[in-house]
Amino acid sequence: MEQRQRTIDREYSAEHPVQVRPLAALKGRGAVTNLQGRYEVNGREAFHDGWEAEAGAAFGAAPFKTQVTDEIAKSILSRNASPDVPFNVSLNPYRGCEHGCIYCFARPTHSYLGLSPGLDFESRLFAKVNAAELLRRELARPGYKPEHIAIGVNTDAYQPCEREKRLTREVLEVLSECRHPVGLITKSALIERDIDLIAPMAAAGHACAAITLTTLDSEISRTLEPRAAAPARRLRTIRTLTDAGIPVSVSVAPIIPFVTEPEIERILEAARDAGAVGAHYVVLRLPFEVNPLFQGGSKRISPSARRVMNRVREMRGGKDYDSDFSKRMHGEGVWADLIRQRFNKTVDRLDLGGFGGRFAGLDTSQFRRPLVVPAGTGKATAKATAQLDLF
Repeated sequence: MEQRQRTIDREYSAEHPVQVRPLAALKGRGAVTNLQGRYEVNGREAFHDGWEAEAGAAFGAAPFKTQVTDEIAKSILSRNASPDVPFNVSLNPYRGCEHGCIYCFARPTHSYLGLSPGLDFESRLFAKVNAAELLRRELARPGYKPEHIAIGVNTDAYQPCEREKRLTREVLEVLSECRHPVGLITKSALIERDIDLIAPMAAAGHACAAITLTTLDSEISRTLEPRAAAPARRLRTIRTLTDAGIPVSVSVAPIIPFVTEPEIERILEAARDAGAVGAHYVVLRLPFEVNPLFQGGSKRISPSARRVMNRVREMRGGKDYDSDFSKRMHGEGVWADLIRQRFNKTVDRLDLGGFGGRFAGLDTSQFRRPLVVPAGTGKATAKATAQLDLF
């Protein structure tokens, strides 16, 4: 059964009985609707008959507040075997992301929680409060073999709630203690708070960072990434990290045709001037519910929204999205090749290829197991604390 959500906002008057008004984004939010997840069984249709009180509650007149729920996670390290991803292990302290990036490929993960990939993804967050404890247990396992861990891949580890929760910092403290290699990727200037941990790790070859820079235009950024740091602030973060001795690369992602694509060269030049030593890119990806969410808000991004989607389809073999490993990150066809050539030539000209593998320079040889391991680790302890056999 095809899952859809149609939101109709009608205004009544004597001369015009019914008028349809376009949806508008809430201030500080990327999605314009709470689109249903693909696992929902029942379809919903929002409608109001003109009563002001009901209309205000239903269509967002009241403030839309962020809720952060503590979660006791069962595991903390995620492993993948994707050939187009430069890491095998990642760690995400949070589910959902308050930055509200309308293009975020991670939005569909909220469907697994029975929540919307739309407004729920950026306002109903979950904090894995036992992340550091679980990491200690994982690193203490006798069979554990160290390889670099990527932090902040699915959702930003330095989103606003990290200021109070400090889960990312707790994780970094464990990795620093264990001399474990880590790569951080973020859009937030909050990463500067943890320079006291990251800089010594980088000096030992255990840490690197990547700052995502989608555009240099603050107006476009405010629309695409409503609660992320402004472009100028991200450039300053690159400079601050670089001055602290931390190798920084710039992630030009996503490249959106006719919106951020004209800025490729200027973004790379600005990042190089700020101190970046490497660069990589990803073209716009529209998996699952990201597709209708992006298209629903695309007119806010560009007046030629249809033209944008036509170009996206030209890079996806005529489809809105192609998940093939060899195509999903960079696309295919003439326009994808042009983007690839422009990017690579600019990287060569600016000497931004020195940080080639992103994680290639990280050292795993100095790893040591945690000095303190939480109770409950190991088979013997697990058996001792297990429920007794009733018979």
